[in-house]
Amino acid sequence: MKVVRLYMNNRLRNFNYIIGCEKTGQAIALDPLDGDAVLAAAEAEGWQIKLIINTHEHHDHIEGNPVVQAVTGAPIWASEYAVGKIPNVAKGLVANEVIELGSMVFKVLPTPGHTPVHVCLLTLSEEIPVLFSGDTLFNACAGNCFNGGNVDEMYETFQQVLAPLPDNAILYPGHDYMKTNLEFSLVCEPGNQDAQLWQGHVKNLSPEDMPFMTLGQERLYNPFLRLESPQLLAKLEASGDMSTSSRAVFKALRLRRDHW
Repeated sequence: MKVVRLYMNNRLRNFNYIIGCEKTGQAIALDPLDGDAVLAAAEAEGWQIKLIINTHEHHDHIEGNPVVQAVTGAPIWASEYAVGKIPNVAKGLVANEVIELGSMVFKVLPTPGHTPVHVCLLTLSEEIPVLFSGDTLFNACAGNCFNGGNVDEMYETFQQVLAPLPDNAILYPGHDYMKTNLEFSLVCEPGNQDAQLWQGHVKNLSPEDMPFMTLGQERLYNPFLRLESPQLLAKLEASGDMSTSSRAVFKALRLRRDHW
């Protein structure tokens, strides 16, 4: 498997992904925004796009669908709950469904929170697993819940779906927000040396050059994965957030990030 990451250079800082089987030349277009750019990148690799998969229904994750489909004939797959919300969905994906294309194998993870229909993809065919997290998990942050989302569902997704995933899984998020998110991480935990380290590392990097982080690394500096951090809890308590239940901490962090 080979992954091509395309930075869209737009206001929302989207990443698009083309996931290719190097044995067969078959590929998946994941969350295409710029259909022409996705097609050009696939052609450059010598790949044929056989599937279009959308993690969720927001416009910046589906706008390229018609262009890619018109040229390739690839069907559009998304969550079973996205049928009717995303145009021309040919297959509704269900929890834990296995997707196979060439030698590539993926597991469908329902991850509601950012929207009710959100799904992530986890590779099952790679020695080191890869998580395509859409707008659920970003570098150093969780997705927002502004447009039809629910923060309690996002909390459950983090606890029930993301927490069991292995430390060596590599994160491929839907947007480049790492620099800003690390700033927020250091507001939550000013003494977090891992956040300080990576803030320095990415300071002068372009979005195209942003590193691919593992979940283990994220667990060292992402406040939404560090709900029991003593420094984080002390910071929230000093600001008037008294409850230390993990749900309350998660919701307090999300509210602060929303207005930060």
